Amino acid sequence: MKYNELLIGIGMFVMAHILAFFQLNGQFIWKWFGKNEVLVAAFGFIISFFYIWGTKYTVNGFEGLLWPARFIGFGIGMVIYAIAVSYYFNEGISLKTAISLLLSIVLIAIQTLWKN
Repeated sequence: MKYNELLIGIGMFVMAHILAFFQLNGQFIWKWFGKNEVLVAAFGFIISFFYIWGTKYTVNGFEGLLWPARFIGFGIGMVIYAIAVSYYFNEGISLKTAISLLLSIVLIAIQTLWKN
């Protein structure tokens, strides 16, 4: 496992999910986003690069394996979304959501820490 590549990939996924959260949910935070949908959607082009780079570096970090990159990207997205929804929308975390988040963290840990 190449940890430097893996960390870069994780960082790219974190950035992608943060940007995607605001792209999709910014309309509920700022009126400007709701009035400028085309411009907000155009930033999807830039956000796509963070997903592409996250996948590339994470796959390289796992020496060519695709599944770990997918699970890590998904898990990071779940954690970022939960934090952002809780912060920006004051939606508490129910037991069901807490268990889902715990499973996401376990998923990331299995993929990064479990040695074959």
